[in-house]
Amino acid sequence: MKFKELNTMNDEELKVKESDFRKEIFNLTVQKSLGSLENPKRIQAVKRSIARIKTISNNRKREI
Repeated sequence: MKFKELNTMNDEELKVKESDFRKEIFNLTVQKSLGSLENPKRIQAVKRSIARIKTISNNRKREI
């Protein structure tokens, strides 16, 4: 997801989105190990989205 889209979400939505991304990473990793992964670039994109969520939440904590 884009940074702007994530930045408009509140903290609860970000937590839910992060857990969804973590589940997706797990599923993609399993697919990769089985050799049935169609888009290997998706793993990198999901990891970046998780990093963006963490960055946003850390910035919000610092502002408080």
